[in-house]
Amino acid sequence: MFLSNDDLTPVPKSQWTWRSMNFVSFWIADSFNVSTWVIASSMIQLGLSWWQAWLCVWIGYGIVAPFIVANARPGAIFHVTFPVVARTSFGLYGSLWCTFNRGAMACVWYGVQASIGGDCMKVMLRAMWPSVNDIPNRLPASSGTTTRDFMCFFLFWLISLPAIWFPIHQIRHLFTLKAVITPIAGITFFVWCIVKAKGVGPIMSRPSKLHGSELSWSMLVSLMSCISNMATLVTNAPDFASRARTPRAALWPQIFAVPLSFPIVSFVGIIVSSSSEAIYGEAIWSPLDLLGRSLDDSPSGATRFGVWFIAFAFIIAQLGTNISANSISAGCDLTALFPRFINIRRGGYIAATVGLCMLPWNLLKSSNNFTSYLSAYSVFLSSIAGVMITEYYVIRRGHYNMEDLYDSRKDGWYYYTWGINFRAYAAYISGILINVVGFAGATGRTVPLAATRIYQMSFFTGFGVSAIIYYLLNRLFPVPGASAKFEELDVSTCAVERRHPDSSSASDVGSKDDKDPNATE
Repeated sequence: MFLSNDDLTPVPKSQWTWRSMNFVSFWIADSFNVSTWVIASSMIQLGLSWWQAWLCVWIGYGIVAPFIVANARPGAIFHVTFPVVARTSFGLYGSLWCTFNRGAMACVWYGVQASIGGDCMKVMLRAMWPSVNDIPNRLPASSGTTTRDFMCFFLFWLISLPAIWFPIHQIRHLFTLKAVITPIAGITFFVWCIVKAKGVGPIMSRPSKLHGSELSWSMLVSLMSCISNMATLVTNAPDFASRARTPRAALWPQIFAVPLSFPIVSFVGIIVSSSSEAIYGEAIWSPLDLLGRSLDDSPSGATRFGVWFIAFAFIIAQLGTNISANSISAGCDLTALFPRFINIRRGGYIAATVGLCMLPWNLLKSSNNFTSYLSAYSVFLSSIAGVMITEYYVIRRGHYNMEDLYDSRKDGWYYYTWGINFRAYAAYISGILINVVGFAGATGRTVPLAATRIYQMSFFTGFGVSAIIYYLLNRLFPVPGASAKFEELDVSTCAVERRHPDSSSASDVGSKDDKDPNATE
């Protein structure tokens, strides 16, 4: 059937294996990667002082945590993944566009993150065999890479393949391993740089270069960069929450782990970069560049071992990030597009194949605006999240009809108009349009200042506009199942019969008085 396969139907209870500590480990593990490491550094380069940059990180990740939890909730309650949750708001067939967009970008990002993983591999191999740095180049200039760099990229890509094999309910062990190794490496790097620099470095005493409204907007842009950095995980939050042992396991651990783990990693990055200025006379913002610099000039055996261990931790970090944010997301999304042929595992391998074939190093080098386009994709994702969260909490208020999620009959809740909910698409497009002019400005075109400001707050403007428009359209054109009372339960016929074995009338489905709010837990 087009709407169903084993990875689209509700997750069986035997696979509800993610406990509270697994979600904590997941976010500790996800926070330790190259992108998080340098995000505060980019703010300092913008002109902020170190404490202003760090404050932006705290606020940004503190704000985004409730969005993650809010969108994860349907997955934790009904144990379904993002593509199925999207059906409730966009329609059985309308949701395919959302899943295609998310899946396509997950494949692209897989390649980009794998390219960064290749840089980690290069540092680790140099620490083991310094001669790696002298491998002659046999590739033409048109390839965009060298023999050494491609070898390192391919090795990282290759060691990632076994991790894709494991299903979501088992891959939690990878994040537990990462949550142990990466903090140890981070602390080691932190202490090592402070000792070598004989202090925390000059950046810690350097004041802000910005003042007044310029400072305010720079801080706003900085904290928004943290939020936009998490837009992908906000959108696909149900994928992991669908494996939660209890709804509570996907609630409080994520509320606290996200705003605590990311600022700690960012702080380590600030101190290490500040120390590098005292050591080398210039601030080296990338941890990989700093590790590579440590291998120059015939380092001691102890230095080489330290660099090896830290680079190894970064490899594990990039691997975990690629699995969580990209391969699993692509797997879930491609499953919804081709349920007869693709499951989550096969979808993950498709993402890895696309990531290899797209030659990500070449794509990044050939387009100065490519990273701007990737970052701007949060606009599309925030508009999707705005519709989904409004649907769950405001329109149908926790009521699901699980049977209708897998049945294309025309009187089903989620069939809407030919399987597409025009309300959701009108809201989704509105959330994108308000940011279009500002996005053009981000790519180098001259646009009004107001448009730039709106785009700088793109996650909120996209989310807010789509949520408001979706709510208003549902008031004008009510949908089946809209409720005035918030109850998280399945109202489909089979669910009612399970709760009330003596019920013989289909009309019981719509009776709110008979619903058990704990039925799905």
